[in-house]
Amino acid sequence: MKMIAHAACELLEKGESFVLATIVSHSGSTPRTSGSKMIVTAGGRGIGTIGGGLLEAGAMSRAVELIQRGQSAIMPFDLSIDTVETMDMICGGKAEVLLDCVLPTPANRTVFDRWRRMLDEGQKGSLLTLVMGSENKVGTIVHGLATTAGELVGDISLPGIKRDKVMALAAESSAVRTEAFDGAFMLVEPTQPVCTAYLFGAGHVARSTAAVAAMVGFRVSVADDREEYANRERFRDASEIRVLESFHHAFSGVSIGGEDLVVILTRGHLHDKTVLAQALNTDAGYIGMIGSRKKRDAIYAALLNEGLSQADIDRVHSPIGLSIGAETPEEIAVSIVAEMIRHRANSLNTRS
Repeated sequence: MKMIAHAACELLEKGESFVLATIVSHSGSTPRTSGSKMIVTAGGRGIGTIGGGLLEAGAMSRAVELIQRGQSAIMPFDLSIDTVETMDMICGGKAEVLLDCVLPTPANRTVFDRWRRMLDEGQKGSLLTLVMGSENKVGTIVHGLATTAGELVGDISLPGIKRDKVMALAAESSAVRTEAFDGAFMLVEPTQPVCTAYLFGAGHVARSTAAVAAMVGFRVSVADDREEYANRERFRDASEIRVLESFHHAFSGVSIGGEDLVVILTRGHLHDKTVLAQALNTDAGYIGMIGSRKKRDAIYAALLNEGLSQADIDRVHSPIGLSIGAETPEEIAVSIVAEMIRHRANSLNTRS
């Protein structure tokens, strides 16, 4: 989502209109779920994806036409069995895609820039899209943001009761929601999940893991006690790089929430143990540690002797990553991030 927000801001700063295509509803088997987004430029370039295939091709073709007229629309797709077989596709559900023609107005530049910063900084809130009209004819679309502080950013104007309902929905929802009004509907899209992956260790595996994790939407924080390893040159995609005095203070100044992930990839099992002991005192939803089963069992035994419980130990994913026969740092990174994605998806399903 950060890629979409950054691309939107770049286009708006250049004075270019674009269509923001968003799946607003889906049922059955579809390539992507509600909230999936892509940008279509006036030249027909796509940024991001809403699933590829027939759905995406149709949306992109219609989007170019809409940009030329400065209009928006809702486009229904029925990926029926007949259509699926004809197009050699594997999905057969239904979806509605909002093709939102975003103009380079000062109001849109303000809202989308704030949205970008919220995503970059891991701030919670919701992107609001107020759509006037009906499924058959979409009129004016107004964008805004709801922050956790109760602030409503943008030109969205709602009467008191409706405003309170939207703000409550924005604060409580972890998934995309729609709220119907007379002659309009509101799309409420949380900036969550902004799951931060806290990587401890800045070696070869961490470097690849950071790049892959950022690519799939995690906010990445890297920490190590070696500045020659923990630096911007090696970790270009990290949102945060911390050089520690020692791993004994690995979590100093950091607040770990239940949606966050701790990934322990230090250069030795003593550092791993030090970080793990601290990680188990946080609310992290996922804690993973690299290493062999023999090393893992030795660390577990030592922590149990120091007073940690078996319930604490059971929180840990170790050896970290899915078992795919990974050997190189890059392959190990794929296995680690795959496990992180699975955890994130399961967490979202539980909260939705």
